[in-house]
Amino acid sequence: MTSRIPRDSRLRLVRPRPLAAAPQAITQRRPRRAAPRPPEGTPARSELARMARAGLADAARVARWADAALGRGSATADGKATLSDATADRAARELGLTAAEVRADWDTARLAGLIEVHGDSARPGWRLRAWNRDDSAVLRGWVALFDAWSLAYPEPAGQEPAAVAEVVSAMPQLLSFLQLSAGPVPVAQLLDLLEQRVTELRTERCEVPYGPRLEPGTPQTPEAAAPAPDTTADTPLAPLLDWALHALASVGALTCGDGHATLTPLGSWAVWVKLEQICVAAQSPAGNIEQSAEDMLRGCARLRPNAARAEYRAWLAARPVGSAVAELIAAARGEDALLRGLAFDALRVVGAPAEPDVRAVVDEPTLRPYALLWLAEHDGADPEDAHEVLTRREATWLWVDTAAAVADHGEAPLLVRHLESAVQPTVPALLDEVRAVGHPRTVQVLVALAAAHPDPALAKAVRRAAFQVHTGGS
Repeated sequence: MTSRIPRDSRLRLVRPRPLAAAPQAITQRRPRRAAPRPPEGTPARSELARMARAGLADAARVARWADAALGRGSATADGKATLSDATADRAARELGLTAAEVRADWDTARLAGLIEVHGDSARPGWRLRAWNRDDSAVLRGWVALFDAWSLAYPEPAGQEPAAVAEVVSAMPQLLSFLQLSAGPVPVAQLLDLLEQRVTELRTERCEVPYGPRLEPGTPQTPEAAAPAPDTTADTPLAPLLDWALHALASVGALTCGDGHATLTPLGSWAVWVKLEQICVAAQSPAGNIEQSAEDMLRGCARLRPNAARAEYRAWLAARPVGSAVAELIAAARGEDALLRGLAFDALRVVGAPAEPDVRAVVDEPTLRPYALLWLAEHDGADPEDAHEVLTRREATWLWVDTAAAVADHGEAPLLVRHLESAVQPTVPALLDEVRAVGHPRTVQVLVALAAAHPDPALAKAVRRAAFQVHTGGS
């Protein structure tokens, strides 16, 4: 006689390991691309970092003061990491500044990552710790400020929001023109280029006026046939170009004078870096630069991690951060579990600007485990330990979702090895909790695992669990 008690050691899992994204297939190694060299005349990185430190000296000073202040008590009010009046006045007295200057430097420090906002609190960023010894941290902080130029210098009051958005979307082309010109460019020429680019953006939208739907054969009145008035078409662009140039000058990206605009060495270097990222993607076999977020992620699915991150960076560099993040989250909401994991990998490349959107999806069951892991790593947790923020149920749900990605896109041995990442110590415990977690792909995952596993006893137990889920049994 044989016992029904599962004593076979082969039914016991190894010690739990941190959950990871679905394993990716390894493609053939491509020859390493030579590191591109910046244009002739570009200062060395150490000199660029010195310029960035000088430009952000006031923001770093306020951030260091806040570092000490946060240790002694709250420096914020209203739950939005905004300096309270008392703290701003105190900083102004101790630093010899006005309260308005303190607030401006505080906002600059936030945009540069010297101060990080997490939920309803603010704390010193890692870049502040490395400010005096790490040139890369300094340059990344300045580039973060450069990317947020439209936030660092708010637009004039009374401007049409749609027109402001069009100008912000058009500025990368103007900056590229400035960088390629390598010298002063007349503002009138930039205005002409801006008008052309805005016209292209409006044409690409191909907006169709929406009116009341008419039944076939019903005559259309002149009032109904007239398109809705376009308030952005009449918005003069010269004041908005003036705002954009002064905003970029305020972050140290360019200088304006005598009717001309000129990129600073820092601004020229930053634009060159972004153009190089775009060129890398355009030269890649997948050609992901022109793709939607979903198609871009599919194109990156079989790349090595470093190559995929390079594609993410290039794809992001070609788009406004806000719309890129929205596209990635929309792709994560789809049915393909592999794209869900890859989308959050791409959001890790985005970094701090993606935090509000990631926090906004924490309550969505499909995205919650991914969002919690992203936030834990963003808050400084070691990726190896980030899984500890998940509950047992969330970890099990993520295990099933990742297994679905492996089943759809991987090979059988990868699915078998995926058992090692489960938090449950034994297969019976894993199956019990997988049945209870309610993932929509549970049956398919269990059937695929049973078909792939070489152990007959384990495969039989998994098939039985799949049948019970399918029939609603216990």
